[in-house]
Amino acid sequence: MAHTDTAAGSRVALEQPWSWLAAGWQDMWRAPHVSLAYGGAFTVVSLLLTAGLFATGFEYLLPPLAAGFMFVGPLAAVGLYETSRRLHAGEPVSLRHALFVTTWAPGQLAFVGIVLALFMLAWMRIASLLFALFMGTQGFPPLAEILPWLFFTREGLGLLAVGGAIGAVLAAAVFAISVVSVPMLMVRDIDAVTAMIVSVRTARRNAVVLALWAWLIALLTGLGLVTLFIGLTLTFPLVGHASWHAYRDLTQA
Repeated sequence: MAHTDTAAGSRVALEQPWSWLAAGWQDMWRAPHVSLAYGGAFTVVSLLLTAGLFATGFEYLLPPLAAGFMFVGPLAAVGLYETSRRLHAGEPVSLRHALFVTTWAPGQLAFVGIVLALFMLAWMRIASLLFALFMGTQGFPPLAEILPWLFFTREGLGLLAVGGAIGAVLAAAVFAISVVSVPMLMVRDIDAVTAMIVSVRTARRNAVVLALWAWLIALLTGLGLVTLFIGLTLTFPLVGHASWHAYRDLTQA
């Protein structure tokens, strides 16, 4: 099924992402008290953040923030990786273990977190500049006016096309450096740069498979978002657990 290459990760079959989802689904229901609580907490935080944006008049930031979730999602799911790791190792599983994860390289994992946060900040800045470029001198309209403008005007469609292309490039870069590095830094005493290099090499070695995996992650995350975040209660833990199995398969850990 997979052939090991320590420098570039393992080559996996095209159908493996479906197996990762199946394994993630099993983990979610082996520890539902942890998985659903984790996903529910993430949903509540998302709803509170959205309410705060509307209350302060910054609701126009909601679309780029929702898109930018993909940049920080790998780090936000660390507790779910830990839960799957414990289930596989036969260790006790609890919400405390998921929320307070002990890692082999906490400083290095924090470094990766900073890198992902910088990508997020860069995306938000780019999104603001693109809004200004395509909307001209007019101020940011309410969210209810932004959505029709985006989908039914030439300028809005242009913004979607350019912003989507730039966002896709940034998301691909983030995915490549984090798909293996984040879970690896939880369980191995390794520096962040080496972990990210291994992650990028693994992504290049399995480009087609991981493109499918990234698409599935985006689809499930999108389903969670369009249900007013309620669906994230299920889709976020599912993706988190499955991502741990992806890591194990890709590195033969």
